[in-house]
Amino acid sequence: MPVQDHLKLFSYWRSSAAYRVRIGLNLKGLPYEIVPVHLVRDGGQQHSPEFRQTNPQQLVPVLLHGKRTIRQSMAILEYLDETWPDAPLLPTSSRDRARARGLAQTIACDIHPLNNLRVLQYFENTWSVPQPERDEWVKHWIEEGFTALEAMLVEHPSTGSFCEGDVPSIADCCLVPQVYNARRFGVDITRFPTIARIEADCLKLPAFDSARPERQPDCPQPAASTA
Repeated sequence: MPVQDHLKLFSYWRSSAAYRVRIGLNLKGLPYEIVPVHLVRDGGQQHSPEFRQTNPQQLVPVLLHGKRTIRQSMAILEYLDETWPDAPLLPTSSRDRARARGLAQTIACDIHPLNNLRVLQYFENTWSVPQPERDEWVKHWIEEGFTALEAMLVEHPSTGSFCEGDVPSIADCCLVPQVYNARRFGVDITRFPTIARIEADCLKLPAFDSARPERQPDCPQPAASTA
């Protein structure tokens, strides 16, 4: 990649929105530099004056491409598709593109915002909602969303190995991180067999596997054994 095309991704290892973008970059085979932004340490590094200059919303991901700054994971994924059309993240027909976008937005716009870190922190810091109730909130809304998403996927003629056909798309970029979140909060994924099957097919691909949170440079390493 030419110097002017150097890509820099502000990311947090466990951010599902940043996880989406890592998958998209990997699917396209684009090299990129990870700039870790710890969303919890020091009160949240996203709130620092330096990062606010990069993103006034104080959120990750942010993609820097030369002098361009692109915010919001869905906008970043579409920007990647328009700038580097090889290995497209959107299908070729308008009908299939609409379905892929619809599935992706079901996750990114309806499921994910309700279990976002800043929502949970507001519950904790402003309303003093205990941890078990916060966890139950997240679990409830993921299960509600997955019930609808499973119905959109199961036995649909356009569902293939992946959400839309047999090539991973923007919908799969969103699905896999949300399943990761679901497991964190104790959701029984076996209740959603089509979602579980698609996630398994995705994670067989290196582009998805290398984007996993535990494979990120800012993922905390387990303490060394003193035995």
